[in-house]
Parts: sequence; C-alpha cells; structure tokens
Amino acid sequence: MPRDDTELRSAKNAFNEASKTGNHHEEARWANVIGDIYKRRGEYVEALKWLRKDYEVSVKHLPEKHLLPTCQSLGEVYLRLQDFEEALIYQKKHLEYAKDARDLIEQQRATTQLGRTYYEIFNTSESDHRALRNSKKYFKMAMELARELKGNSRNHKSSSFLKEFIDAHNNLGMLEMDLDNYEEARKILLEGLKICNDEEVPVNDDARSRLHNNLGNVYMELRIWNKAKEHIERDIFICNKISHLQGEAKGFINLGELHWRLLEYDEAMSCYQKALKIARSMEDEDALVEQINQNLKTVKEARGVLEELTKEEQKLKKLERGTIKVRGTPDERGYLLKQNVLLDLLIDKSSMIRAWPKHREFAKKKKKVASELGDKEKLGDAFLVIGEAYQNLRNFDKAHKWYKKSWNVYKSIDNLGGQGLAKVNIGIVLDSAGDWAGALNSYEDGYKFAVESNLISVQITALENMHYSHMLRFDNVEKARELQQTIENLKISQNEKIGGKHLEDDCCSESATGEQYFSDTESDAHGSLNIIEEPSTSMPVDPINTIGVRDDLPLASFIQSCKKSSWSQKSQVGCCREKSPICGDSMEGFSGDNQQLLGRKRIRLVLSDDEFDNDDERGHPREKMDIHPIHVGVTSDEAVAEQKKDVSTEPAQSNTISCKVGDIMISVPISSCLEGDTLSIACMKVDLACRYYLMLLEEKRSKGVLPVIRDLKHNGKPLKSTEFIEDLRDCFGGESWIEVVIGGWVQKHLIKFYIDCCVKCSEEPNMKLLRNLYNLEVSEDEVVVSDCELQDVSFLPLSKALLEHGTVSILNLSHNLLGNETLKKLHEVFSLSCQSYGGLTLDLHCNRFGPTALFQICECPVLFNRLEVLNLSGNRLTDACASYLSTILEKCKALYSLSIESCSITSRTIQNIADGLDNKSGLWQLSIGKNNPISGNAMRCLLDKLLSLKRFSGLNLVGIKFTKPMVDILCRFAKSSSSLSSLMLGCTSIGLDGALKLTEALSNGSQELVKLDLSFCGVTSHDFVQPVTNIVSITGLLQLNLSGNLLGQQGLGALASFLVSPHCCLRVLNLNNCNLGLAGILQIHQSLAVNNSMEELYLAENVTLTNDISLNDLPKENPSLNCSHRKFKLSLTSTKRKIALDNQLGLPEQVSDIKGLEVADSEGDENREDAYLSGFDDSCASSHPPSELEMVGMEATEELCSKEISGQFIQDLSTAIAMAKTLQLLDLSGNGFSMEAVEAMHLSWSLNSRCGGLRHVQEGIVHFYVEGRKCCGVRPCCRRD
Repeated sequence: MPRDDTELRSAKNAFNEASKTGNHHEEARWANVIGDIYKRRGEYVEALKWLRKDYEVSVKHLPEKHLLPTCQSLGEVYLRLQDFEEALIYQKKHLEYAKDARDLIEQQRATTQLGRTYYEIFNTSESDHRALRNSKKYFKMAMELARELKGNSRNHKSSSFLKEFIDAHNNLGMLEMDLDNYEEARKILLEGLKICNDEEVPVNDDARSRLHNNLGNVYMELRIWNKAKEHIERDIFICNKISHLQGEAKGFINLGELHWRLLEYDEAMSCYQKALKIARSMEDEDALVEQINQNLKTVKEARGVLEELTKEEQKLKKLERGTIKVRGTPDERGYLLKQNVLLDLLIDKSSMIRAWPKHREFAKKKKKVASELGDKEKLGDAFLVIGEAYQNLRNFDKAHKWYKKSWNVYKSIDNLGGQGLAKVNIGIVLDSAGDWAGALNSYEDGYKFAVESNLISVQITALENMHYSHMLRFDNVEKARELQQTIENLKISQNEKIGGKHLEDDCCSESATGEQYFSDTESDAHGSLNIIEEPSTSMPVDPINTIGVRDDLPLASFIQSCKKSSWSQKSQVGCCREKSPICGDSMEGFSGDNQQLLGRKRIRLVLSDDEFDNDDERGHPREKMDIHPIHVGVTSDEAVAEQKKDVSTEPAQSNTISCKVGDIMISVPISSCLEGDTLSIACMKVDLACRYYLMLLEEKRSKGVLPVIRDLKHNGKPLKSTEFIEDLRDCFGGESWIEVVIGGWVQKHLIKFYIDCCVKCSEEPNMKLLRNLYNLEVSEDEVVVSDCELQDVSFLPLSKALLEHGTVSILNLSHNLLGNETLKKLHEVFSLSCQSYGGLTLDLHCNRFGPTALFQICECPVLFNRLEVLNLSGNRLTDACASYLSTILEKCKALYSLSIESCSITSRTIQNIADGLDNKSGLWQLSIGKNNPISGNAMRCLLDKLLSLKRFSGLNLVGIKFTKPMVDILCRFAKSSSSLSSLMLGCTSIGLDGALKLTEALSNGSQELVKLDLSFCGVTSHDFVQPVTNIVSITGLLQLNLSGNLLGQQGLGALASFLVSPHCCLRVLNLNNCNLGLAGILQIHQSLAVNNSMEELYLAENVTLTNDISLNDLPKENPSLNCSHRKFKLSLTSTKRKIALDNQLGLPEQVSDIKGLEVADSEGDENREDAYLSGFDDSCASSHPPSELEMVGMEATEELCSKEISGQFIQDLSTAIAMAKTLQLLDLSGNGFSMEAVEAMHLSWSLNSRCGGLRHVQEGIVHFYVEGRKCCGVRPCCRRD
C-alpha cells in the first residue's frame, strides 16, 4: 500500500513534531489519524497502541470534547476484535462525553455503535436478554437522534444525517427479523425506503442497497416471491454500480436461495456460480467462497432428492391403482399399510427440499389412508403433518385448525405425549400469528402433558418456549430466570440417563393397545436416528429438536414444527434421521449444517449487507438464520410386517464390530480400526478403551482411570493386525463378538476433565480427540489433537479442560477448523494457568485463523516467557498479520522456531519480520515458504538480520519464486553463515546456474550443513554433475533431497561414488522423479552395499518405458514388445477420449503432453511440484493415487517388466537391496515393477537385520519398511526430523 505508507510516514512525522513542540492538541489528533490508518489496514494491535496514546494525551491535557473521536475509535477497534467488554467501556464513555457536550451528532454515532455491540453480544451469547433489550434500546435512540438531526439539518439545507436516519431503520428492521417479527420488520424497512424516495436519495446509493437486501430476505420468509425477487435484484444492481463486490456476491446468494426455495435448481446454480466468481475475485473471502461451494453442493443434492421424490410418487400412484383393484379383499389392508409407509417417505423428502405444497398433498393422502385403516394414532399423526405443511406455507389459521384436530385425536386415545407436542405446536403457530398470550398458555398446557407422560425432552422443549415468551415477548425477566433454572436441572437429569450413544427410556405408554416401537426393518427402510448438536438462535423452540435418539417413541414424538429455534448458540440434543440412500448426507444446508431438525434456526449463508470499511455507521453484517425441517415417521407393527414382504427393502449392512468387555457389549466403528483393508489392533484397542470409559458410571469415571487393553480374541484366538476385516464378518451383526482382555489401568486426568466439561457444555465428546488424548506414548502435558474436526464451538470443552488441567508443554491443534475465537479461549487458558514458565510448543497450522487471532498472543504476557515454537502455516494470515508477527518476535524472547508457510503473505510482512529481529533474538528456525511474491529487497533485509543472530540454523524457503538477484543474495548468506544446518529450497526455480552457485557457496562455507533440499529447482539439463560434485563435498550432510531434477549419467555417477565413500554420512536421500532409469536405480542400490549410514531411500517415478525398457533392456524384435505397444496405444486412445470428455465437462486435465509411454515425464513433474508445494495432505511421501493414464502406463509397463525384467535385472536389484543392510525405508513406487518382481525384492528386503520386513504395495505404490517406521499417512507438513 504505497499510498498508505506515504500517509503513515507523514502522519508519524507530524506526530513527532507535535510531541517535540508540546502541541498536545496536534499530538492527540495525529495519534488518532495514525491509529485510523492502521485500523483501515487491519493492523488492530498497532491501531490500539496509537489510539491509546491519543486517549492518554487527551485525558491529561485536553478538554473532554476532544475525547469523543478517541473513544469512538477505540470502541470500534475493540468491537472488530470482538472484545465486547472493552468496546462497551469506551462506547459508553463516548456517549457520556457526547451528552455532556450536548453534541447530538456524536450521541447518534455512540448509540448506533452501542446498538451494534449489544447486537453482536446477543448473536454470540446463549440467552443474553439484556443484550437484546439494550440493542433495541440504543437502535431506537439512534433513530430518534437521526430523525432530530435530519430535521435540524433541513434548516441548513443539508442532508448529511439522512444516511444515519435511513441506516437506523435498517438496523431496527434487521433486529425485528431476528425475532421472527417479519411484518414489523417489513414496515420499518419500507419506511426507510420511503424516506429514500421522499428525500431523493440517489437510486444507486449504498443505503438503498442495504434496505433492498433485508427486504428481499423478509419477503422471502413471508413467501411473497415476486417482491422478494424484485428487491434482491435491485440490491444486486446497486452493488454492481457502486462496485461493492461483497454485497453483489451476497445478493446473488440471496437470489440463489430464492430459486432454491422455488425448486428452480438450474437458476439457483447459475446464481451461486455468479456469486462464486465474484467472491473468488476478492481477497480474504475464503469463508464466503467455501459457503457458496456448500450451497452449490446442497442444490445438486436437492435436485437428486427431487428426482427421487418424483420416482417415489410414481410408485405411490402404482400402489394406489393396486389398492383399487383389491378393494374389499383381505389384501386391501396390506396395500393401505404400504401406502402409509411410502407416504411417510414422501413427506420426509418433501420436507428436506421445502416442497411444502407437495408435503401438504402427501399429508392429506396420509389422512385418507389412516381413515380407511381406522387407526386413530395414524390419523393424529396425519393431522400433525398437515398442520406442519400449512405452518410452513404461513397459513396459520389452517395450521392451528389441523393441530387442534390432532390434539383432539390424541386426547381420544389418551396419548399424553401426542397431546403435549400438539399443544406446543399450537403455541408456536399462535406466536407466529401474534397471539403471544395464547401461545404461552398453549406452551404451559404442553408442559403439563409432558410431565404427566414423563417425557423429559418434551418438557424441556415446552419450558424453553415458555422461557422465550416470558423473556422476549413479555419481558418478564424473573419468571424467565426461574424457567431457565428448571431447564438446566432437567437437562442435567437427562444427561445422567445417557449411556453410550443411546438415551434411556423416557416415554410413556401409548394407548390401551400398548407401546409402539421402531422395528429393525423399519429402521432400515427409513434410516437410523442420530443425536446431533446444533447452534440455535433466540426463537421459539421446536418440540422435536430436543427429543433424544429413541427407537421406541411414537410418531407424535417426532412430528416437526417449523418455528425457529431456541436460544443463541445453545447446543441441543435432537433427533435427526440419516437420510435413505437417495439423499445420503445431502441436505447439509446453506452453511454446511442443514441436516438439522426441523424448527431450529440454523445459520444460513445469506448475510445482511455489511458496511464499507470507511463508513462510520452502517447496517452491521449479520447471519441470517433458516430452517430445514426433516419429517420423521413411524409405522405400526402391521406396516412393518408388510415392509418385510417388500422385496425392495434390503437390510442395512452394519458398520460396527461387536466387542465384549466383561458383561458389557461395545460396538466399535470399523472405520476407527482399519489401516487400508486390514485391522489395526493398536487403533482398535485405543477406541475400545475410550468407549468403555464413556460407558462407566459417573462414580467410576470420576477417578479418571482408563483401561489398558492387553489382548483381543476372536473365537479363542488372539487377533493379529494381518487379519482382513472380511474374516470378522460374524462380529458385524452381533452373531459373535471379540473378547477384550484388560491388562491394567492408566490415569488420564485430561480425558476426565474433558468429559466433565462436555457434560457441562452439553457437547457430545469428540471420539477422535479422545483417542488422541489416550496416547500412552506421551505425557499428559503433550496435548496433540490434530485432525479432530474441531471447531470453535466444539473446542470449548477442551479449553475448559486445559484450564482445569493446568500444565501444558505441547499443544498441537493442527488440521482442524478452528478460528479466531479459539485463540481467545487459549489466551484465557494461558493467562489463568498457574504455569508461568517452562517451554511451550504451539502448533496451529492448517486451521482457519485470521490475522487478528495473533492479537491474543501479543496480549498474553505468559507467552512472552514460555512460547518456544509457533507454527501458523496454512492459515490465511495475509499481510494484515505483519505488525502482530513483529510484536511476537520482539516480545517472545524464548521463541526459537517460527513457521508461517503458505499464509498468503508478501514482502511487507517479511520486512516487518526483519524489523522485529535483533541480535538478542533466540530464533533458530524460520519457515516462510510457499508465500509469494517476495521481493529481493525484503529477502536481503531478512537474510542480513538472520546473519546477525548467533544461533540461527534453519531456513525454509520452499516454493518462493527466486529471481537471479535473490539467488546471489542467498549465496552470500549461505557462504557467510557459520551456524546454518538446514536449508530448504524446493520448488524455488533457481535453475542450473543458481544450483551451481549455491552448492559452491555451501561447499566453501564454514557451516555444518546437515539438511539440504534442492528438489524441483528447475534443472532441466543433464549437466548436473558439478552441483552434485559440490554437494558431495559438503561434510556432515545427513538429509539430501534432489527429487524432480534430471541428474544425468555423470551426476548420478558422482552421487554413487559419494555413497560408497567412507566419509558419507547421509541418512535420507530423495531421488524421486529424477529420470534415473532402471540402470540408475540399480546403481544407487549397489552403491549402498558398503554404506553404513543410509536409512531412507526414495526412488519413486524414475522409470519411463521409452527411455528404459524399450531402449536398454528389451530387444526391438521381441514380439511381446510389439504386442504390448499395440495394447498400450489402444488404451491410450480411450484415455485421450476420456480426457477430451473431461475437458468438455470442465474437469481438471490430468496430462497435456502424451508421447508414447512417457507417463511420468514433464506433466507428471508439474503435478508433483504442485503436490509438493501444497504440502498439507495425507498422501504417501512420494506416491499418489495414479491417474487413469498412469494406470494404463503402469499396466503396459508391468506387462513388459513381467516378461523381460523379471530375470537378471530383478535378481541383481534384489541382491543389492539385501546388501543395503542399514536401509529402513525404501520407496520404489511408480516404476512399473510386476508383482512377481515386488515379491522377489521384498524377500530380499526381509533378510538379515530386517527379518520380517514390512511392505505397502497397492495401486502402483511399492514401499518396503521396518517396524517402527511409517511409510504413509503422515502429512508432509507434520513430519519431524
């Protein structure tokens, strides 16, 4: 930002001049200006520093009125940092000073800002009614002040306060929308639009855009589709005209949802594609892009559900015709029962895609079928789903009528649970219609029925709706507080009844005929029920969402109401059926959480259009909430019997293994026990130990002692890791089980604390996290919970557990979905911890942290003394993190390792890092790779600073594009540094000349280099002998990576000579993709016969058929060769056709240059370089799943190898492998070896010291290794030297 830099320098010069001359007024003003510049740049730590200077100078030396802009700026920055407590302090001071000065303008600004802050608190809290009241109060005050200012300004012929007045209407309308008061919201927003028209506000003004945005959302909820479309399209048009890209993208998202609700999926896809294109053109909009992609996925899946709905509807019509034919016969009842089952399925699907007219149609057919069957329970169920349809169609009178009919039917059969649910649904309809008193009475009646039927979950639902009414509708805080306490007590009681994954029975008997149960067949037909947890918002509670997972509840217990949800961010236990195969996990919704139950408010992507950064007070961005009801139905025993006769119903295959610990049966998911297609006994033991602990009574769990599984036995024989999962099929359905033998117990305090906190927070324990915490190989101070699918909400129990645990030396949260809120919790954990010294490793790579997350580290004094290792790689920090990183380097004196690879930073951040270093810094290692562009000047400044550090030894520049001047700078650094031990330069494109200069500098330097990476450095010539010669002259080198470079015969010879030298101490050598050929592979292996240091050797992707087999090893007249060539060319032709088809479909092209059989040539190198640069995957170290073209090439190569190479060459290679006695890991993937050749090589591998050597051979992968080594599964970014 050249302009900002110039402006900043000028402002700082003016500030310094004012400080020297003692001009306090100018000193404060320029400090505020500098703070504002940093605020606009997103550098909030620096902004706060300067704004505090402004505040201190103003408090000491200036009148109160000069504090007005200071307090406003401080409040706004703290609000952006989500530090609401500090924000409110300064915003309230701002309002007080404005009132004292009788400044209406500042009062209006202060009240608007206070309203926004309380609005954010309300949206992020569980049940902060005070925040909602205050938000509404301040928004109304802001509107009145804006109205007064607007009236005063007319006397001066000015309209400068018109926008504030319009935005006040927008803010209030937005608040009313959050309370489901759509009619009130519409009135307020239309009033704002009328003011725009009356005051002749420009047609393309941004204030109009915000009003149109919210009006579009209101009309969409009111199902007035034409008006909704009109306002949304107007919003898009305005945003396009004023170049507000974010607003335009969100407008297309709103339009996409409108089409989605109308089942116009092609139009919805088109809108989302347009939104995606715009979002991708903006920086720092990864979340928006991700949500749009999720919307696209949802629409595609909804289209599939609609197609299935159409097919199922045809089946229904066929079944109806069949019913007519058997009318009056004994078969009639069976046909009617089948119709009932199919109608339940159709109702379910129509709810998923919000096809409410269809839902109503099917519900009425269900009513007719239930009447013909004479089954009152089914009739009550039908009335409920008809009411649900009318409720979602916003015909509240008819919804009330049908819910009332349902209640009467349930009353006639004495079904108390059904009566309770019907009453709660009636209450929700009355609330939507504006009859708040009637709604409250209905909730109370529903609660009474739930108490009589002993349905705790329905009691909670009714109480939460009563709580909602008292707090938000009637402002009865005391009564609401009493209800909240009752709710908490009931939830504790409910949690105590949870054992394993299932809730204990809490339902009453149904009618005189007895209880209704879900049968196994019915579960198969309709899917299984799951416990889900879902964030919700402050809305009336749906009775179904709080019902636990039960197989013995009647349909009435699951009937959905579509009213929106309970309190904000509250985790709830709900029932949600996994969809049948037609939709799988399809309906994930517009924010990725659409598989929620009906009636809950779920976060939707559609946002209120947020303000420009330089606007003072605009309508604040908010998350619009939406619902996705999913109907859950039940059939009677007769219907189940009819289902068993239906040949189309197939039993679902179990995905769990039955295990028995003493008298307790435990079901272990197969997915947690496998490595490939074989059992991992270690994984299975860990999972069993954690699940057994969860099933213990609370009294036994309180000690925090977990079992150590000694043996697993099947049919009396110990299980082995070599067994295939197919051999345990009899353990799937419970016919047999695995016997578990406990060998001891181990104390795991952190797991105990975590489970306790999960119970308090009403969170389901994360099994992946539990398995990681159980790790017996590390102490409890090393908390490694990588790749556990943690989010900010699900991290809360762990943060509380860490706070209670007290001591942490390593905290690895990598590869999760954590955001800035998590670092706030960590700030609290470390600040309140009793551990104020001792080293700390903080690994946060590959999450969703933004630049402002680092503010929490900058403001945590405990970390200044403790933080030694900080890994932030793979987070989109951008250059906005520059000042934070500089502050961290200045303050954290113990920090010796910093990793910020792939963080979207450029030269400005590198310059700030250099500025934050001094000769007292203890930094040893710095990783800044995969960030571009970085200029030569920035690199020079950084390397000069690193040379001044006494102990600096490791530099990672992988993936940075080097220019020739930058190569010269790097060579000078390499030659001058006396402590450098690790230099990573993969994919830097330094070329042959650069490699030559660098290796010469390293060979002549005084450092003791132990690790060097020159992979994919752009060497395309075979003249690589001199760089190799320079490399082998480096004494003490332990790890060398030359993959992706063409060594040439002479370079290979020099390297082989080095390997046989007694001075060679290499332990790891990577020569993947070096085009060595078969002869080169053999030569490298033979050179290891006398080598006593080599442990890991990577030789993948070094054979291409044209340059090896066809030229060197096979006679040209060999008929098998010709046959194989013909076979390959035919396959290649079909592959080309597939690639052409993929291009037409927009699929990524796998290869671009196909010549003969050179499948591992140039294009493959590019693919591997991209994979190398990405770094954050869990693929094999050197191999990847082959493309179709590569598979064809491997098939052709394998055929030739099996016929021509399986003789002398394989014998020589096998002998060489056997002679390499120190080798512990060997990668020969992608070289076309046949299975016979691999078997021969593995036999040699298993000889001598590697007796019983292991292998991983699958789809072109050929790995040989020894026990204790991992060949695959470790991401490149997670490897440790």
